Amino acid sequence: MNNKFSQPKGFGEILDLTFSLSKNRFRDFFTILLIFMGPIYILEALILVRSGRSFIRQVGPGNDWFSQVLSSFDETLVVENTSFGLAIGTMLIGIAGFVLFPVAEAAILIALNHIRKNEEFMIGSVIKKAFTRFWAMLGSNILFSLIVFGFFFVAVLLLVPIGISAIAIAPVGILIAFVLGLGIFVALGYLLTRWGFYFGSVVLDYESPGFSRSWHLSKKRGWVLFGLYIVFFLIISAISFAVEATFGIFLGNSVLLTLLVNLTTIFTTLLFAVGYGVMYLDAKARHDAEDLDEMIEEFNEPR
Repeated sequence: MNNKFSQPKGFGEILDLTFSLSKNRFRDFFTILLIFMGPIYILEALILVRSGRSFIRQVGPGNDWFSQVLSSFDETLVVENTSFGLAIGTMLIGIAGFVLFPVAEAAILIALNHIRKNEEFMIGSVIKKAFTRFWAMLGSNILFSLIVFGFFFVAVLLLVPIGISAIAIAPVGILIAFVLGLGIFVALGYLLTRWGFYFGSVVLDYESPGFSRSWHLSKKRGWVLFGLYIVFFLIISAISFAVEATFGIFLGNSVLLTLLVNLTTIFTTLLFAVGYGVMYLDAKARHDAEDLDEMIEEFNEPR
């Protein structure tokens, strides 16, 4: 057993182990993601080129260079110039990503479990094992997506009338609406965090859909895990924004920029997948240790 995984870890230790594993095993993890995400992103680039998008530099209407670059990102112009074929192709790419990307993340999770056990692994073997859980993952992901959609739909139904009413009694009403919205966001984030380990349960523990096990694994750790998700979100958002803003100034909304952003997405997905795996295995180690303590206490109880 790898000592880095066997001991319960704190907030900073989880981040440190995530970055360490991402660096030391970057080649293996990146290759796994590239196998699944690369072909889809290349297909997306081909569809964009076929639709008339410039490969190197895309500009829109404007009197100067800067306004031309900015207008190339104008969503209204993009929608007006979007063909039916492009829309269908984009939709199919989204569906393919929803179906295949979790397999890559499952393969990384399985690889991390091998590392936890000090076992060597081959990329092909962890991908093959990930595919054995394909239908269980797909069903659980669809169910979780429906739960997320339902939560946010209810949240919107609550916030929209409150927000409209708050405008009439500004500024106090706006402040109340903001606090209420923030509270709903935190509550939803906490609940989804507690259920979010369903994926690891499906992949490693063969339990579907895994929501009840996720709830038990995250017991007493919900807020810490929620905080870790926020940190990973901020890191990933900062990296993605930096790349898109830096290259977008020179390339506009071109196919090349899309490829660079997608390449960055593979890297950030790697970071999040490893972080998720470390968080799950840490929660699993804590839960198993608690179960062992309970068994010892029951054994030592006088009869």
